[in-house]
Amino acid sequence: MLSIGNPQIKLLEKLCNSMAVSGDEGEVRRIVLDAVKPYADEVKIDALGSVLVRKKARTQQGRKPFRVLLDAHMDEVGFMIVNDEGDGFYQFKTVGGIDERHLVGKQVIVGKDHTPGVIGARPIHMTDYSERSHTVDVDSMRIDLGPEGKAKIGDRATFATKFRQVGPSIMSKSIDDRIGVAILIELLKKAPKHIELCLAFSVQEEIGLRGAKVAGYYFDPDVAIAIDSTPARDLPDYDGKENYTYNTKLGLGPAIYPAHSPVISDPRLVGFLAEVGTKHNIPYQFRQPGGGGTDAGAIQQARAGVPVVSVSVPHRYTHSPVSVSRVDDWKNTLNLLYSALQEITPAVLKR
Repeated sequence: MLSIGNPQIKLLEKLCNSMAVSGDEGEVRRIVLDAVKPYADEVKIDALGSVLVRKKARTQQGRKPFRVLLDAHMDEVGFMIVNDEGDGFYQFKTVGGIDERHLVGKQVIVGKDHTPGVIGARPIHMTDYSERSHTVDVDSMRIDLGPEGKAKIGDRATFATKFRQVGPSIMSKSIDDRIGVAILIELLKKAPKHIELCLAFSVQEEIGLRGAKVAGYYFDPDVAIAIDSTPARDLPDYDGKENYTYNTKLGLGPAIYPAHSPVISDPRLVGFLAEVGTKHNIPYQFRQPGGGGTDAGAIQQARAGVPVVSVSVPHRYTHSPVSVSRVDDWKNTLNLLYSALQEITPAVLKR
């Protein structure tokens, strides 16, 4: 089984502290390229900017190898500068699904130089009751870089939260889906010999699964697994009753998706992953169907169709300035996928 040690923690820290808001994933792409090139047989950057990696099968010469695609998205939610109003004030729009309630007063970084700033709005002392009774909308907020701070129209911005490990937990922005990116890199290092392993480090997931659609067409896989980070709505109910609508829970292992918004997962793959987890004593949970989706929704419809399933590491406080995950859930997700890759064959699709 694989472990999570200091090298893996440091890689995830580097990935999470980078800025790669949808459509401008270059910082993370450079980290991925450096990490995969020593282990890959083929590395390609496609027209949208996704990193596409292939590790060829080393057995079964003379017949087409079973082709397995793993996908994790490099991009994160954030902001785009849309207007310079002078004196360091910049109008912005959100990129991806961000709850506006999280924004006022949050520190951000802007542009390739990570210029520090803060999201500002009218102070509570200067508002009346009618303004305080509803959420401040983005159009009323500005990013304040100070008179010396400079940004260009189109620059991306994101939360300034830094990665940290606190006991069994990791806390950071963009755990969604840098933790999936880190998992793919580790799996490439231990690629099985009997399959052709294809990896898509995809772009623009947060604004419509766009990179994965192109990657699915390019690789034309036999099966595909989307690796992501999924919301854990596992806080206690306010009325003190048991929470039956938790979606996923921290500490229960990787979340296997029977279904989610854009996809009903292939039941053969759902059953296979559950059997692998049970066989190897790897804890897992089933994600309750509900909102949100993964790149599996785009890959499933590539070419003539692809059997897909999603597996995610649960985390709290999705698309906010800081999310919280457990190191053990990360490790168990890695090992469920590692064991599944060692055992997967075309027979899975004949179940």
